[in-house]
Amino acid sequence: MALRRWCWWAWSVWPRIRPPPARSTPTPSFGQQFSTQKTPQVCVVGSGPAGFYTAQHLLKHHPQAHVDIYEKQLVPFGLVRFGVAPDHPEVKNVINTFTQTARSDRCAFWGNVVVGRDVSVPELQEAYHAVVLSYGAEDHQALGIPGEELPGVVSARAFVGWYNGLPENQELKEKAVKNKPRRCETSKTDITEAALGVLRQSRVKTVWIVGRRGPLQVAFTIKELREMIHLPGTRPILDPADFLGLQDRIKEAPRPRKRLAELLLRTATEKPGVEEAARQALASRAWGLRFFRSPQQVLPTPDGQRAAGIRLAVTRLEGVGEATRAVPTGDVEDLPCGLVLSSVGYKSRSIDPSVPFDPKLGVIPNREGRVMDVPGLYCSGWVKRGPTGVINTTMTDSFLTSQVLLQDLEAGLLPSGPRPGRAAVQALLSSRGIRPVSFSDWEKLDAEEVSRGRGTGKPREKLVDPREMLQLLGC
Repeated sequence: MALRRWCWWAWSVWPRIRPPPARSTPTPSFGQQFSTQKTPQVCVVGSGPAGFYTAQHLLKHHPQAHVDIYEKQLVPFGLVRFGVAPDHPEVKNVINTFTQTARSDRCAFWGNVVVGRDVSVPELQEAYHAVVLSYGAEDHQALGIPGEELPGVVSARAFVGWYNGLPENQELKEKAVKNKPRRCETSKTDITEAALGVLRQSRVKTVWIVGRRGPLQVAFTIKELREMIHLPGTRPILDPADFLGLQDRIKEAPRPRKRLAELLLRTATEKPGVEEAARQALASRAWGLRFFRSPQQVLPTPDGQRAAGIRLAVTRLEGVGEATRAVPTGDVEDLPCGLVLSSVGYKSRSIDPSVPFDPKLGVIPNREGRVMDVPGLYCSGWVKRGPTGVINTTMTDSFLTSQVLLQDLEAGLLPSGPRPGRAAVQALLSSRGIRPVSFSDWEKLDAEEVSRGRGTGKPREKLVDPREMLQLLGC
């Protein structure tokens, strides 16, 4: 461990302890220093926000750099396409910026390439001066309770992927999503028509959102809470007992947390106005927050073939501030339900045995984006820091990784000779029968989606079958 710590220190300070240039030679600016460098070939794995922001920063700050982005899906943009709610199209505007990056003469997108299977990370390292792993968090955290494997238990990640058109989640409707709101406010968004068809047949009347801690520890934002409170056709259910004494405790909370807690408190304890009361009286569905509850077991139907409910351990809080944790009281509560959506976090996977990986934290061990003990290998985004933050957080994080990479390039810590880049990788893929999808290919698929959506008043109708996509491209 001491040696590893020393290596971290040496790696980070090496550029700063190089001998200074001779006094007779003017020190060039950051951009001028790169103007005399060989053309660096950089590979980015993953085309979500982390991948594109990393590529964008590299291209902007190194005028000779070439960046190739590899993606396992046939289409780009990662969670911007497959993770953003259809009724929040404004969040997807970053796709316009990513498109400009992909259209650069010094950038190339290659979809339908599974790194770790179609091509290994060491093979990418041989072809490029630097490799950046930005493939995000492709898995979900399991609840780790009995009955979790029953039909009717689905990860929230898979559910979101299903209605957003992620190909690998399209079979979900056959497994669990058979009872999902009759009136769909998303019918003019880019939600898939298949998902709409299922949602329109919904018989769901009540949705409970369960959390092991209390109102002061919720992870959602005040904007998200307001949207839920005013969700058409629904009414909120909050237990005033969960908020006893909260008024005094929120006084010392940070302002954003305080405003959120105050809105929760008002919603739980105050009588709604005339107009709001009338709206809630007409609501056919409801959603509620059950605080101080922790999932203990998924309860099966009598024949054991499907989820019929969930047993919740009643909890209480110990500690103060950020150290507050929920501990079981010994009491339990059974909540009947036909569908359980687990939403306790995303998790990254190891994609190649040659890359260090911390399975407990679900991240690649790194220092400032440099993968530990593997020179020339970097990471950015959720696989670097864990599945936290929003798109702007990922942007900042990715810029920092690319800045570190450029510093290492300037300091001579990366290979100095020419590297073949995409030409070598394309030859490998061709020999293995892999047909990459280019960005111009994606633009053809994009045009097809927009055309299909136009007839129903939607911005697009997403293609969800990889075989159909390849057929449309003449493959």
